Amino acid sequence: MSASTVDYQRDGNVVTLRLDRPAVMNSLCIALHRDLNVALDAAERDPGVRCLVLTGTGRGFCAGQDLGETEVLNSADAGRVLEHYYNPLVMRLRQLPLPIVCAVNGTAAGAGVSLALACDLVLAARSAQFIQAFVRIGLVPDLGGTWFLPRLIGEARARALAITGEAITAEQAADWGLIWRCVDDAELAAAAHEQATRLAAMPTRAIALIKQAFMAGATHDLATQLALERQLQREAGTTGDAHEGVAAFREKRPPQFSGR
Repeated sequence: MSASTVDYQRDGNVVTLRLDRPAVMNSLCIALHRDLNVALDAAERDPGVRCLVLTGTGRGFCAGQDLGETEVLNSADAGRVLEHYYNPLVMRLRQLPLPIVCAVNGTAAGAGVSLALACDLVLAARSAQFIQAFVRIGLVPDLGGTWFLPRLIGEARARALAITGEAITAEQAADWGLIWRCVDDAELAAAAHEQATRLAAMPTRAIALIKQAFMAGATHDLATQLALERQLQREAGTTGDAHEGVAAFREKRPPQFSGR
């Protein structure tokens, strides 16, 4: 399956979604948003899909919002575009009941950084950069940038990146805890697919519940989070994967998880 701005490729139980607007460094537009949602729908409906990889075509991962897009430029309310298109996309990625590996193949700027951070594991090519470019054009970070950054790297670094608009390297991003791992450029695609393949063989229903717990934990006090963990553990304990995991442990054999 391919859409005009998103390429969809399935390899076994891993689907790779590739942002495909290389002429503009895969900058975000309303068409790309719609195509990405169509691709996510297809992956979520397919019971054979166990993990996603999100990456970009060409020399950049995502340059942020396409400032040449007519609908955005003609909108008197920039917040309306976020409310109707992009904020729901970020929430969908965080809540999708499948693990998502992001492979940042080049520069991630502005909303492109937030798009990557909305995924579950982020790998980046060593040549990649991360830039909170909003301040350079008189805007503020969006798509969750002001939520993700301080939680991942601390408020001092988050404020500095947002206020100065300075770029950091992929190695810095990994050292600071912004991303999971930095790899050599030539190894990125293989490393992302290998990671996705490992996740696809894991109990993906449990991973979906883990995602749910982390999302809720950002606003819960300890007592509320303990209660949620109890609820989610009860749900996890009834799954076929939990039964298989315990049986495999007792029988001293590798588990065969199904995502159910």
